[in-house]
Amino acid sequence: MWNWLRLVKDSVSEKTIGLMRMQFWKKAVEDIYCDKPPHQPVAIELWKAVKRHNLTKRWLMKIIDEREKNLDDKAYRNIQELENYAENTQSSLLYLTLEILGIKNLHADHAASHIGKAQGIVTVLRATPYHGSRRKVFLPMDICMLHGVSQEDFLRRNQNKNMRDVIYDIASQAHLHIKHARSFHKSVPVKAFPAFLHTVSLEDYLKKIQQVDFDIFHPSLQQKNTLLPLSLYIQSWRKRY
Repeated sequence: MWNWLRLVKDSVSEKTIGLMRMQFWKKAVEDIYCDKPPHQPVAIELWKAVKRHNLTKRWLMKIIDEREKNLDDKAYRNIQELENYAENTQSSLLYLTLEILGIKNLHADHAASHIGKAQGIVTVLRATPYHGSRRKVFLPMDICMLHGVSQEDFLRRNQNKNMRDVIYDIASQAHLHIKHARSFHKSVPVKAFPAFLHTVSLEDYLKKIQQVDFDIFHPSLQQKNTLLPLSLYIQSWRKRY
């Protein structure tokens, strides 16, 4: 369902159509928890997962509600607004993943919250060149204004220091969330680690962006790291995230 909801924003040109689809999923979730799932493949599989793992309805509704609010295609006013969006989408998805793994642990929840926020921030950074090609910029406006950078600067792909400072500040916030998440490492059940392994790919991107001096449009950032699967395996083997 999450991948489908992500595609709604990219696949519809009119907000009304997007809202109709979100309303479908709101009703679908309500019906699922009444044991009356709609005859739709994704909804039926979601109903099975809810029954099997006793998934919390609140997390599913948070994801849908936040995606609905985000259909406006507006830049985030500040980094806190971006973090709130990430908390309600990415972190909520992690809370559901922990439930599927049978994990009920406050420290795991705290780690999931920070990892979800890091994921949201990195996703916005990674997608900046793509959004720019569609003449859209979603980077937090407060940080852009702090460094005297306009949306037009990003659309023109300027390479000045101020733009790099914007990216540095945003990337640093993602790095800080990963650091906070890992500070709970000793208190998080090992069984929860698989849910958090994508911190490896987040850290990989943040390292690459640092290597190119925070040039968000550097071609190397669009290249896949062929060693990433090995890094994931090593972290899994070491029982770390």
